Amino acid sequence: MSAERFTAVLLYGAPGVGKGTQGKILGQIPGFFHLSSGEVFRSMDIGSKLGKQVSESISRGELVPDDLTLQIWKQALNGQIATSQYKTHEDLLILDGIPRNVSQTELLNEYIDVRRVIHLVCTDEEAMVHRLKRRAFREHRADDANEEVIRHRFEVYREVTEPVIDCYAKELIADVDAVGSPAEVCRAILECVIPVQNEHFARQNL
Repeated sequence: MSAERFTAVLLYGAPGVGKGTQGKILGQIPGFFHLSSGEVFRSMDIGSKLGKQVSESISRGELVPDDLTLQIWKQALNGQIATSQYKTHEDLLILDGIPRNVSQTELLNEYIDVRRVIHLVCTDEEAMVHRLKRRAFREHRADDANEEVIRHRFEVYREVTEPVIDCYAKELIADVDAVGSPAEVCRAILECVIPVQNEHFARQNL
């Protein structure tokens, strides 16, 4: 077990549901630090051995292998701590894109203390496919440009990632309607996470 487990909130939901968007918004608010596994993966040098492995998995719409995911995630988090971008005793850690399966959930328990799981819900899969295709055009994201790859990602989500929600106690899970403006969705999320942030601050000031 790690000497320190970081207090965290998970943004969870299907591809295109808005986890990254909401994470970015929250990350701009003092007292929150957002780390997106997807952004970490996409920022890697694809000429490196690790970068090539990650790029190949993402381009097929598949999950990056667990050991590789955890290795890269820990490196990224430690880098943010070392540069004081993430102040562990001041900031509430907001994660999206991890864990992606039950095995990762168990591995991450050594490093994070999950106090809330924000389950962003959108039952209209076609709307999310359309959102991902628009994002591919806007952000030049090759992994979202191919509709076949997108639909495979939804299959992987249903089979592999969706069971993650059952790994957490029901009282930790908050369903949030992902349909609406980013501001509306963010307001609903804040109602769920502000008490967690207040509790985190209170513990650090004891």
